[in-house]
Amino acid sequence: MRVAFVGWGAISRAAAELLHDDIKVVAVATRRPRSAAELPAGAQWLSSVDELAGTAPALVVEAAGRDAVVPWGLAALAAGADVAVSSVSAFADPEQLTVLRQAAINAGLRVHVHPGALAGVEALAAARLLGLDEVNHRIVKPPAAWQGTPAVDLCNLNEITEATEFFSGSAADTARLFPQNANVAMTTALAGVGPDRTQIRLVADPASTRNRHELSARGAFGVLDVTVANHPLPENPKTSALAALSLARLINGQVAGLSI
Repeated sequence: MRVAFVGWGAISRAAAELLHDDIKVVAVATRRPRSAAELPAGAQWLSSVDELAGTAPALVVEAAGRDAVVPWGLAALAAGADVAVSSVSAFADPEQLTVLRQAAINAGLRVHVHPGALAGVEALAAARLLGLDEVNHRIVKPPAAWQGTPAVDLCNLNEITEATEFFSGSAADTARLFPQNANVAMTTALAGVGPDRTQIRLVADPASTRNRHELSARGAFGVLDVTVANHPLPENPKTSALAALSLARLINGQVAGLSI
């Protein structure tokens, strides 16, 4: 299977190393030029969406930030390829979600949203069918993981001595304010009760060495409580290692013959 990556950061590189032998990375799109030595063997560097169709991908994997989701997603669908989206915070704008979803339907293709650093997403999406009363998602990370985000204006990350909740709000607001750290907020929202009703709490904990997600839901199905504590990717402390593993699983699943 021919795969093109949009973005070649820590998540893309980690996922690419775990792909099955019958999956070939044929192209990588980045903002700055990349030499052949920086890319997978035989992969072509792409500078614009206009070059994508020429690489004939079956799947285009976005991991470049929310501004890349719609333009590269539409280009992929126009080229006859499915799309895997990592920067789910783009869908905090409902128009972007509608545009990409409708384009996929029109093309007879699919937009995939992988669980990222989360566990329990499939159960949450299944429970939604019977009705959900509430969905809450608490995200706890070491202070270093919140550096370079609006968290620096909401608490003193360098001086806190205990777990400090610095933000509470809807998934829509969280994804807009914390796009790099809280893509999972929109994933939870899309699986459950939507961006406006999903409640997110963000916490900086100096005692934590992992990125922790605590997902809870209540509804007609019963009660769901799931906690996952992820090691961060060494190259990017804002990102959980499980996010790269989840992406690799999604890609590998396209050729596995059995999907679980």
